[in-house]
Amino acid sequence: MMQGPVLCFVFLSLGVEEQVGSAPICTHGQDGCHSLSLPELFDRVIQHSARFHGLSRDLHTEFEQYLSSSRNQIGERKCHTSSIQTPNGKDIAQSLTREELTEVILKLLAAWGDPLSNLHSIMAHQQDFNTHSGSKALEMSDMVHQLKNGVQRVAERMQLLGMISNSLNRLSSTEVLEPPSHERFSTSDHDLLYCLRRDTDKVQSYLKILKCTILPEQTC
Repeated sequence: MMQGPVLCFVFLSLGVEEQVGSAPICTHGQDGCHSLSLPELFDRVIQHSARFHGLSRDLHTEFEQYLSSSRNQIGERKCHTSSIQTPNGKDIAQSLTREELTEVILKLLAAWGDPLSNLHSIMAHQQDFNTHSGSKALEMSDMVHQLKNGVQRVAERMQLLGMISNSLNRLSSTEVLEPPSHERFSTSDHDLLYCLRRDTDKVQSYLKILKCTILPEQTC
């Protein structure tokens, strides 16, 4: 029997522990918990990532409307996550091992924690931005941590089922998950939102591909 605190699964109800009846949702089926199946866990993180990407797309659009000059921006955008090697296209993503694809997802999510917190602070002090945009930035700052924790719980379940190796344990190291700090805020606000929209789209796509790789019997 497993000892220690119960690992509860938190999703979709931002900042609120989702429950079924009076029992919290858990990943390991401990006493008093409602244990979700792996397909259900995947569905929850994918739904959460879709919401995450939708907010990033809205913020980017609002910022472009706010700065009309950004529409004519020339030159290659530099993203602080450029050091993370991400597969370009579905075929390449499918060629990665399950561990490698999970690692890419976790690295991308971990790299956005501080930038999103900083983005919310910037918007909160800019009177030209409406309150709604600032609220979205704050919501996303919370969501990225919840989504990362959710993917970690999915990875733990896959490890328990023997679907992936335990090599992902090394990702608990901050230096593995976070990009170099000197690159973190080197982009303009517009570039930051462009990179956020791009990376959230990647996370959503990679999660769907990982689910299809792990659960080929599911509709993909």
